[in-house]
Amino acid sequence: MPLICIERSTIRSIRVRPRRNPVRTGRAAVNGTSLHYRTAGSGPAVVLLHGVPKTGYHWRHLVPKLTPHYTVVVPDLRGVGDSARPAGGYDSATMSDDIAALMSALGHERYAVIGEDWGAVIGYQLAARHREHVTALVFAEALFPGFGFEEHTALTPENVSSGMHLWHLGFYFQPDVPEMLIAGHERELITYMIKFERGRPDSATPDAIDEYVRCYSMPGGIRAMLSIYRAMLVDAEQNRQAAQRKLDIPVLALGGSAFIGERNESQMRLMAHDVTGHVFDAGHDLAEEVPGEMAGVVLPFLAARLARAA
Repeated sequence: MPLICIERSTIRSIRVRPRRNPVRTGRAAVNGTSLHYRTAGSGPAVVLLHGVPKTGYHWRHLVPKLTPHYTVVVPDLRGVGDSARPAGGYDSATMSDDIAALMSALGHERYAVIGEDWGAVIGYQLAARHREHVTALVFAEALFPGFGFEEHTALTPENVSSGMHLWHLGFYFQPDVPEMLIAGHERELITYMIKFERGRPDSATPDAIDEYVRCYSMPGGIRAMLSIYRAMLVDAEQNRQAAQRKLDIPVLALGGSAFIGERNESQMRLMAHDVTGHVFDAGHDLAEEVPGEMAGVVLPFLAARLARAA
């Protein structure tokens, strides 16, 4: 099964280092649901939050670069991967509370957050709602509901020509019809969405596609994915409320030049006082397209910020 391959390949990549950091996997009952997670390494805690249509597998190249220095926690978000698929709770505030409860259950009272796509929005809510626990935030390749995300659904020449016409948001909001049309075509949809949004489509390797398709093809997988999008108007209000008090922690905003790019930093400057930005020659999925370059920026940021926090 792909799940076994994930863990074995990750363990192999870690064990070539002198310091061994085997991956452990488990489940935790938190906040009214059950989250599947992997953890490895030692040192200050860092939690990695994936986007959609991905799972914790998205971080497989970055994890071995972090574990020599940090205890890394990689959950599958509510409804996604091998986590449970409850009927509700797919707004970003509730999903951020899932992660806060998970980190507490694992014994981590202070931790940094790295999020990408929807995981970045959830990571922001985690930092805003649990300020006493989050030490730093890496916000990668996401648009904020309530702060410009909705405008990219408009059929305009500018959106279409820039590649930022997010046509699928309106489609996903329609009840029942997306489920009917996607059923049996999960592979085609996921492959298209992931490859289209990348500056380096070949980085969407067959093992990754297989794993994402496996998870989203399971009972309730597409329903849960659509529920995350369908909570976007609730997310927008949550983000507007949270932004009334800016984050005091350091934030690193990362973008891919072929997708959201510098807008990651400009958005975060509305949300936080201390923001640093960096744009890579890549598309939407930095940890799979340019994992080495991403680590080269993230590791110094975490080292400097976490040392200051200590």
